[in-house]
Amino acid sequence: MNRPKLIIGSKNYSSWSLRGWLLAKMAGLDFDEQPVALDDPAHRAEVLLLSPSILVPTLIHDGVHIWDPLAIGEYLNEVAPGAGLLPADPATRAWCRSICCEMHAGFHRLRTTCPMNIRGRALPGYDPTVTAGADIERIFTIWNDCIAASGGPFLFGAPTMADAMYAPVVLRFLTYGIGLEGMGQSYSERILSWAPMAEWIEAAMNEVEEELEFEGEF
Repeated sequence: MNRPKLIIGSKNYSSWSLRGWLLAKMAGLDFDEQPVALDDPAHRAEVLLLSPSILVPTLIHDGVHIWDPLAIGEYLNEVAPGAGLLPADPATRAWCRSICCEMHAGFHRLRTTCPMNIRGRALPGYDPTVTAGADIERIFTIWNDCIAASGGPFLFGAPTMADAMYAPVVLRFLTYGIGLEGMGQSYSERILSWAPMAEWIEAAMNEVEEELEFEGEF
C-alpha cells in the first residue's frame, strides 16, 4: 500500500496548506509531503485568492484524492475517529463545524488585508484594523465564546478541526502586530507553542522563495 501523500504549497505563505497539514498531523497520519512551486498555477491561485476552488492542499490516501481543508478534515474524522478532530457531543460538534465553515467562507477583508507571511513583520504604522476591524473582532468573539464554554486551552478543550482552521489567523495577527489580550492572547500563545505549529513555523522560516505580491508591507 502506498504511503499517504499531502500536496502543499509554500509553508510561509499558504494558509490553506497549513490547515490541511495540521489536520493530517492531528489524525496521526504517516504521510509524505509533495510541495508545489510558488509559480505553480494551483498554488498561485490559492495564495493570491484568485480561485474560489482550493486545490492545494490535496490529500491522497488509499487511492482517494481529497482537496480543500474542510473535506480533508471530514474525511480524516471518518478514517481516524479516535483522533477527535470533531467533538463527540453532537451540539458541540455542530458548533465546531459552524465556526470552521465561517472561517472557510468568510473573513475576506482579513485575508486580503493580511495575507499570510510567517517570516514578515508589518512596517510601523500599518493598521489592518482600518479595513479588517470587523473580521478581527468577530474572530476574537469566536475564540472567547469557545474557550469560555470549553475551558480551553484549545477552542473545544482538546485540539479539533477548529484549531487547524484558525491557526493561520494566529500567525496573521503576529505578522501584522494585531494586539491581543485575555483569552485571545493565551489562545494565541497556546497555538504558537503547539508542537505541529512549531514544526511548520520552523520550516517556513527556512524557506528561501519569496512571493513579491506579499512583501509590500514589510
